[in-house]
Amino acid sequence: MSESAPRFSRATSFALVTLAYVLALAAAVGVSRSMGWAVPWKVVLFADLAATLVVFAFSRALDNSSVYDPYWSVIPPVVALSIPMCTPSAAPSLRVYLVIALVSFWGARLTYNWAKGWTGLDHEDWRYVDLRKKTGPFYWVVSLLGLHSMPTVTVYLGMLPLLFALGTGSRPLGVLDFVAAAVTLGFTVVEMVADEQLRAFRRENTEKNITGAIMDRGLWSYCRHPNYLGEIGFWWGVYLFGLASDPSAWWTGVGALWITVMFATISIPMIDKRSVTRRPQYAEHMKRLGALIPNPFAK
Repeated sequence: MSESAPRFSRATSFALVTLAYVLALAAAVGVSRSMGWAVPWKVVLFADLAATLVVFAFSRALDNSSVYDPYWSVIPPVVALSIPMCTPSAAPSLRVYLVIALVSFWGARLTYNWAKGWTGLDHEDWRYVDLRKKTGPFYWVVSLLGLHSMPTVTVYLGMLPLLFALGTGSRPLGVLDFVAAAVTLGFTVVEMVADEQLRAFRRENTEKNITGAIMDRGLWSYCRHPNYLGEIGFWWGVYLFGLASDPSAWWTGVGALWITVMFATISIPMIDKRSVTRRPQYAEHMKRLGALIPNPFAK
């Protein structure tokens, strides 16, 4: 965030971000109502993009791209709740309730994790700060296309199985649904535990004024990024629900696949590169532990 940007209290920051998302939701509802529900994938896409533009407008006005940060976890539960309401042929079923409950739990947990650690509009993600320095006057174009639109499209692709699991899919509840539930819930818990362990580690280091320490406790002693492993696993669980509801939905795995590739080739290398420069022993840590695949013998 630029040094000349206005500073807000944490309470005011939350109020402004909440307003941004309320207006974003209103824009999405307006778009979906104007389009009808004849082509669900198209309606969700354009409603999603409309909401993104509203959030981007707030990011630009407040000079802080981190206004967009909670979008990833806020939108999927909203879409999950909307699909059964907008699909005339969809009848309430155990699968519908199960999927909505799991997606809502994941979204609420991840949003809470963001809110708990967010200090307000005086903070902007370090990746955005670095990008701002590199792109200069073109930053907000890059922010719109790369920091706002690309994650929106990524989450949209991840949500495609929901159109089958909560809408047009008619296959009766089966074994694959319970496998999907176990995968979705299990990896959500993995992400939750990993986030809490990391928060406790950072708090302890801050209290003891320790710098350069490497997190290698709990789940973090088996792989370098168990929180990302949990996030990736969640989306594969969502995909399995789509597949369980309709075998023709096999192609919707493109979302979970892209999310996996994105974390493995973009997010993780970026964080590892930064950690190597900030923590002298991190290069050795990378040799000992894999990024995502747990090593049960690492301890």
